[in-house]
Amino acid sequence: MDNRRSFLKKATFGTLAAVSIPQIISASMPKGSEKKIQLSKDHVILFQGDSITDSGRNKEDNGFNTSQILGSGYPMLAGAALLKKYAQLNLKIYNRGISGNKVFQLAERWDKDCLDIKPDILSILIGVNDIWHKLDGHYDGTVEIYRRDFTTLLERTQAALPDVKLIICEPFAVKGVRAVDDKWYPEFYDYQGTAREVAVKFGALFIPFQRVFDEAQKKAPGAYWTGDGVHPSLAGAQLMAEAWLEAIK
Repeated sequence: MDNRRSFLKKATFGTLAAVSIPQIISASMPKGSEKKIQLSKDHVILFQGDSITDSGRNKEDNGFNTSQILGSGYPMLAGAALLKKYAQLNLKIYNRGISGNKVFQLAERWDKDCLDIKPDILSILIGVNDIWHKLDGHYDGTVEIYRRDFTTLLERTQAALPDVKLIICEPFAVKGVRAVDDKWYPEFYDYQGTAREVAVKFGALFIPFQRVFDEAQKKAPGAYWTGDGVHPSLAGAQLMAEAWLEAIK
């Protein structure tokens, strides 16, 4: 906390000028190896996941393209950028993240919250609760269950939506910030590796959020980017949005 106060105090004198999100993204993302998704007219984009994606959205509204529906996190920031840049495409952008979800809970609501929406582009960020809730004693999952459930979910998705373009986001954590301590490791690395394996298996674009946040900590302390090691700050959400947008042409 003292380090964070010291940083924020210095920031008032211009330190934040050195925090360049585009530089962080450039240093974090793979060079020349990642394909990108081409947007087309009337494309439907769906963000799915847990609280990081949910980000306080209004769950009573099933619409699209508003800040109430998209929440206050990276889906709203990325969505706003897409709607501004591609106004001529009539995009529809949805957020169906729900706080606390693990993979099996996505599966329980998948027909209504994914397949019925018929997304052209489906982005999934899931996995942090699969370990966090286990550490808290509220879940008895394993990385093998995570792999099995994630694989089954995507097989089901591709069977129903054979042309869907997939984006798999890496679950991430910032060690040493409140909720994230040594107990997370090395097991959490296995969850992250599994997310990458699943992305490769299903031909999905992979967003390396852990690398993004690791690189960001060279510019500002972890507590600047996330309040608890898991949920991004406003700066962290912008970081995520810009990394996510790297997947889109």
